[in-house]
Amino acid sequence: MRAPVLNLLLIASVSGASFAQGYASLAQAQTAAPAPQTAAISPDAIKQREQELEAARASQKSAAEAQAKLKAEIASLGQDRTQLNQQLIDTAANVRTVETKIDEAEARLKTLNGREQQARASLDSRRADIVEVLAALQRAGRRTPPALLVRPEDALQSLRTAMLLGAVVPELRSRAEKIAGELGELVALRKTIASERDQLASDRDRIRSDQTRLTALVDERQRQQASREKDLDAENSRAITLSKQVGDLQGLIAKMEQDLQSAAKAAEKAAEAARQAEAKAAKEAAANAANTKPGPAVFKDRSRTSPAILFASAKGLLPLPVNGNKIRDFGGSDGVGGVQKGISLATKPGSQVTTPCDGWVVYAGPFRSYGQLLILNAGGGYHVLIAGMERISVNIGQFVLTGEPVATMGSTSQVASILATNASQPVLYVEFRKDGTPIDPGPWWAANEGEKVRG
Repeated sequence: MRAPVLNLLLIASVSGASFAQGYASLAQAQTAAPAPQTAAISPDAIKQREQELEAARASQKSAAEAQAKLKAEIASLGQDRTQLNQQLIDTAANVRTVETKIDEAEARLKTLNGREQQARASLDSRRADIVEVLAALQRAGRRTPPALLVRPEDALQSLRTAMLLGAVVPELRSRAEKIAGELGELVALRKTIASERDQLASDRDRIRSDQTRLTALVDERQRQQASREKDLDAENSRAITLSKQVGDLQGLIAKMEQDLQSAAKAAEKAAEAARQAEAKAAKEAAANAANTKPGPAVFKDRSRTSPAILFASAKGLLPLPVNGNKIRDFGGSDGVGGVQKGISLATKPGSQVTTPCDGWVVYAGPFRSYGQLLILNAGGGYHVLIAGMERISVNIGQFVLTGEPVATMGSTSQVASILATNASQPVLYVEFRKDGTPIDPGPWWAANEGEKVRG
């Protein structure tokens, strides 16, 4: 009778899930038993509920204090546009950094979980061998196993103890060492997975906090913008009306910059800024024969009200507007029988969208099959089009800086050509135009961004 019982205990040592399921079934059967309807709530249960209530109150108080502190910080910025821009860009960058960390952690966890399943499957397939080895070790060492082995850690400890005692013949040692190696790998995997999950939970808490901050900062930016532009609502309504009167993107750009006051002003500013930048560049080139290429440092001045450099000179410097993987490239198939005029980036729901360049907003709203569309005039005849977001947070006529938050993604794709391919996640479409003609945006992306979109 002892051997069958011992075998059952040893089998449970390698596959704790079997024991756990049996224990759960027993607990469920006991729970299913009829209980007296008049059973009083135990003091322990009352105490636990009081602790949960107290924890909820503490959490609510902490959230209220954090919100009040955030409001005070934003209020202290006042009308200082430079500080507000700095806070916006820095917080948006933090959000995108944490988004990347979460994506990487989820990918690592997926790999680790797969390895754990393989290790468990390997051990389960050799259960009989493990039982035989453990039983032999018990007899050779004249030691009884623990009362109940329910975890891989327990089985691993038994093997190591027996081998250290020298109570293992060479032939048995080889088998024991192999099993111990597999069990050790499983234990290590479980520890790594637990650590990764803890870090992932921490990052998710952090991104929620940063997103709350970013939302408050964006609201303040738009409040200040609205106070400067009294007729924003009327302008936005007229922009939507005008967008319905044209059939293509170039027609939309021309219509906005010709008929809409704020968009026309933005276009004029862009043209003037381009002329000034060209004159400045010509002087610098004449003074500096080497004509060194500008670097990312040119974007550091958060107080600027015009592009830091000519768009044509920004090749190799621009950041992608969202974290994601490129699923369509310029010049490839657009999925509906045409040619892709920009790039498409698959993102996660709720991802933050930032501007890839300095520029003036000449359109922000829905447009035909593009869903929500944002058009920036970057000066020098260049326009940047971004589509597929769920919500845009800037207004027509507004000047935005590179890396500034301007929109958020939804939970599904908003672009018709992407929807036609049954995309399972939101997709952002980005298009660069020069004098109305789509151009390849590839040369403009920073080197590390180009590597990222090939993921």
